[in-house]
Amino acid sequence: MAMPIPETREPALRWDIYCRVVDNFGDIGVCWRLATQLAARGQAVRLWTDGASALAWMAPQGCAGVTVLAGLDPGSGYEPGDVVVEAFGMALPAAVEAAIARAGAGGRRVAWINLEYLSAEPYAARSHGLASPVLGGAAAGVRKWFFYPGFTADTGGLLREPDLEQRRARFDRGAWLAGHGVADTGARVISLFCYEPPALAPWLASLAGDPRGVTLLVTYGRSRAAFEAALARLPPGWNARQSVRWHFLPALTQVDFDHLLWSADVNVVRGEDTPVRALWAGRPFLWQLYPQDDEAHHAKLAAFLDVLDSDAPASLRHYFRWWNGIETGPAPAWDLEAWGPCLAAARRRLVGQTDLVSRLLRFIAENR
Repeated sequence: MAMPIPETREPALRWDIYCRVVDNFGDIGVCWRLATQLAARGQAVRLWTDGASALAWMAPQGCAGVTVLAGLDPGSGYEPGDVVVEAFGMALPAAVEAAIARAGAGGRRVAWINLEYLSAEPYAARSHGLASPVLGGAAAGVRKWFFYPGFTADTGGLLREPDLEQRRARFDRGAWLAGHGVADTGARVISLFCYEPPALAPWLASLAGDPRGVTLLVTYGRSRAAFEAALARLPPGWNARQSVRWHFLPALTQVDFDHLLWSADVNVVRGEDTPVRALWAGRPFLWQLYPQDDEAHHAKLAAFLDVLDSDAPASLRHYFRWWNGIETGPAPAWDLEAWGPCLAAARRRLVGQTDLVSRLLRFIAENR
């Protein structure tokens, strides 16, 4: 059961969230979810981002209580909110740091939060909630707090809307698929949202042997480009029985992306925001982590698999490692019947925890 939201509303605060979009949309996706969930709890939010154009397709409906401001430098006349969130380690503009320092000198305390990347590694719990003085620059001497999302009670938790379970229960899978021109033929439906996994071409070839047949729902942009490049590498006749069919999807809003995950039998996801959404979807899934040159994603994946289940099936561990290029060789067999109970148990455990926004609001109340 999901943790209930307290009936008493938290004091209404003004929040500034700063988000720099690096090369994909996981960062703005997380920040938009955070902003909207804060607004739903009566908070007033300004979202400052250099990637506001992505919200035109990600969240065209906007959100009452959230003001989106294009750009990251608010200028010299800026007055910070009660809480300033520095997302994913981006350096705040000097004008923002100076404004936080001025507010403190004038007796108005501003809570400065460094919202970090999601990780199941031990450092997330060790570092969560720690304060650090700024050592130089316009805000020298000001304290900021480190807030680490995570999978355990001693971290910042995971983003989850209070009504997520109810919306998922009401969802009409058949109607959503039909609305996107996808016939429900009994084939296994797989969503594909990826970077450029080296294993993509052999994975597609392996799907041709699925006795149920496969319907691939290929997402817009980078995933579609990777898919088409993989098709070009496959030999003629790889799909002779036409057992693998695919549909190219348009850019999806965040709401519709959840619908995609709820519609598929298996979800292939990537990056920062979507593994959590895949967990909430309650389907078997594959996660492609953002590949890093120093191979830091190897340890991140191992920790994630351990937090899902220290006794996770060997086939699941092997497949995740293969999909992320850590292991090589032909496509392994996937055992969805064994994966399902493992992932379902992890989901039940995590849904039972307090969500990130509730933990963040409590943290601000205790430390501001």
